[in-house]
Amino acid sequence: MAIREQESRKRVKKDAAGLVTFFQSIAEHHSAEQVTFLCIGTDRSTGDALGPLTGSSLVEHGFPNVVGTLPSPCDADTLVNRISGIPAGQIIIAIDACLGPPAALGCYFAASEPLRPAQSVGVSLPAVGHYSLAAIVDINGPRPYRTLQTTPLHRVMVMAGEIAAAAAEGFGLK
Repeated sequence: MAIREQESRKRVKKDAAGLVTFFQSIAEHHSAEQVTFLCIGTDRSTGDALGPLTGSSLVEHGFPNVVGTLPSPCDADTLVNRISGIPAGQIIIAIDACLGPPAALGCYFAASEPLRPAQSVGVSLPAVGHYSLAAIVDINGPRPYRTLQTTPLHRVMVMAGEIAAAAAEGFGLK
């Protein structure tokens, strides 16, 4: 997914501290048991590893329903099948790494709407999530695959940890 400032009118730009409020607003309406975190990405690309890293951390925090972890990533090849395995009635929070403008690097875009995974690399996948969180892991440019391959792992790991910690705090699991 690529975020462009003009396309993000419904998405609210947040820093790490603002994520807690985002998750608290979801927790006001849905318990942790009613929510499935859909953490999209692969462990084969540093920039795209945000999803599986976040998913594994969410499991460590005690969230009961997480799809997309390091041992079992939810990537472009498995996304449709993994979505079909989520029980009906679950509220899906989709989380994905994305590329964006320089001013948004390291920020998050939260929304009460689905996200479209893999837009930045030109892959057509279905929009997913009742809520979504796009993490700007690097700057959008002419070679998105290369950019995701060379994104600093430290940045991705810090952002994944911030998301999981904010979710745990927002849902009262911390």
